[in-house]
Amino acid sequence: MGKNKGSRITITLECECKNNKSIKRRNGIPRYTTSKNKRNTPNRLEIKKFCTYCNTHNTFKEIK
Repeated sequence: MGKNKGSRITITLECECKNNKSIKRRNGIPRYTTSKNKRNTPNRLEIKKFCTYCNTHNTFKEIK
C-alpha cells in the first residue's frame, strides 16, 4: 500500500525581482516549486534562492 502524504502540500515560490524591469535578462517569471508541512509552517515561506532572471540571490516568497 502507498503512503498517505498527510499534511504536506506543494507550493510555488516566486522572486521579488519580477517587478524590477531594469534588470531584465530573460523572459518569464522566476519560480521554484517545493513542498511544506502545513502543520509545522502555517505561515507563508520566505527562502533565499538563486534567481536566474537577475543573476543574484534574492528572497523568494510563497504565492497561492
